[in-house]
Amino acid sequence: MRIAKALLSLVIVADAAVASSWFSNAPYNRWHETELERWLSDHDVPYPTPADRKELEKLVQKNWDEYVVEPYRQWDTAKLTGYLKQKGIDTKEAVEETRDSLINRVKSAWYESEDKAQNAYIDAKDWILDTWTDSQLKAFCDRYGIPVPQPRKRETLLQKARENYQAIAEKIGEAAVYPGNWLYATWTESDLKEWLDTHGFPAPQPTTRDKLIASVRRNSRLAYLRMQEQAESSRKSVQEAYAALTDKLIDSWGESQLKEFCDKNGISVPQGTKLNQLRALVRKHRAEILGDTVSGTAASAFGAATSNIGSAASKATDAASQAAQDAFDKAVNTWSDSRLKGYLDARGVPVPQGSKTEELRALVRKHAHKAATGWTAWTWDDLSLENLRHYLASSGNEAARKVAAKSGATRDELVEAAQSAYSSASSAGGSSFASATSYLARATDSAKANVFETWSDSELKAYLDSYGVPAPQGSTLNELRALARRQHTYFKYGTTTPAETLYAKVRESVLGGWDWVAGQLRIGSGAAKKKAEEAAGGKRHKEL
Repeated sequence: MRIAKALLSLVIVADAAVASSWFSNAPYNRWHETELERWLSDHDVPYPTPADRKELEKLVQKNWDEYVVEPYRQWDTAKLTGYLKQKGIDTKEAVEETRDSLINRVKSAWYESEDKAQNAYIDAKDWILDTWTDSQLKAFCDRYGIPVPQPRKRETLLQKARENYQAIAEKIGEAAVYPGNWLYATWTESDLKEWLDTHGFPAPQPTTRDKLIASVRRNSRLAYLRMQEQAESSRKSVQEAYAALTDKLIDSWGESQLKEFCDKNGISVPQGTKLNQLRALVRKHRAEILGDTVSGTAASAFGAATSNIGSAASKATDAASQAAQDAFDKAVNTWSDSRLKGYLDARGVPVPQGSKTEELRALVRKHAHKAATGWTAWTWDDLSLENLRHYLASSGNEAARKVAAKSGATRDELVEAAQSAYSSASSAGGSSFASATSYLARATDSAKANVFETWSDSELKAYLDSYGVPAPQGSTLNELRALARRQHTYFKYGTTTPAETLYAKVRESVLGGWDWVAGQLRIGSGAAKKKAEEAAGGKRHKEL
């Protein structure tokens, strides 16, 4: 018994020692108090003020795994299943799985190990800048007087920004590991919102500059990991294509095919190059891609797009953002004047009196990436009937209460009453307005996942009509819901690019013309086979 007790004591001491060792070696253990407070604030973890360092560290430690090591534990079933699909993992039985089992499957396929997640926050400069566009990197270098040799290539910009990152933070008296708002000093609010749109993170609505920066900072690691994975997948695709590019295939290509291949893949072809020299160039390029050369210069052969995924992401961002902007513009072209004014009002954009429809649309397009800065009367028009009635009954507005009590009140009547009560509360200010905005915050947050799910066919059509969007004849209820959600998203968030769109564009940018290789392999293999058959036929003819 004594031996058992002694062993138990040793285990407890050992566990305590390991926990103590981990706690003392945790990356946040070396953070400044302002960084600890910033991290807690970014992740909406309340902390006492004033608080001593020990209290702050304990709070960060308590929430660290949930937000840094295993952020997927907060995901719903749909998001967990979506991640597994993205990783190419069979999800046929996912509908029958419990949330816990889905979490375990996601854990086994997560982007990085616990150790890597911890080490990432020892030196954030190694990855936090990688999701920036070229123009954002240039602005950062210019602001802090960092000399960058011409031509100012992305790889060089990143290198110089990283080299000077710590010194800049120290010079301006700021923390660098979990950086403050200083890091985004050259970004406009639209830049911040666009980054979130591009990487598939919903911007906080309504918002402030500080909230936007917090969201970008909080999600930067996940955005970086997603891009890394996509780039690696693209690299493998390229190598697989080149591995199948045999000598026989290259020999079967004519001069025009070889030149097209070189053009698509950035291979410089000196003027007057002969057919055999072209083939030699293609073979050399293939060897470099596969790392078969003595120097193994695969990275240089891939070029900036593959040696630095940020370059590909930068190009992809432009393409994806343009596609999203085009879709947003098309939607806005149908909106009524009242909807256009409502969009601008939510973003604090002044509307000149007497503005014509086209002028309003131009203003909306200009502010496509501007986040909403406050609630407006329009916020009520997509809430559930239950939420509308509840607000009217508790608003303290007598006219609103009467409408809420009316058994046959239509959605339009309830919305109109809520908008009117809100406008009155807004004008009066004080506790009535605070109560209204508080209610809106709770109601809109709870409605995110199931907005429009309980709406009838006629309600959805009326909602679309308020945007000037006609419901296509014969539309099903689900089709109407999808149309309504699209308009709702544009009105609430402005232009937005789903994450999947960016990843597809990253792959497209990384591969570039190399996707052409796969197509040529199919063509080339047929040509090679035909050539081989012709050669064999000629040989038999000679023998005869």
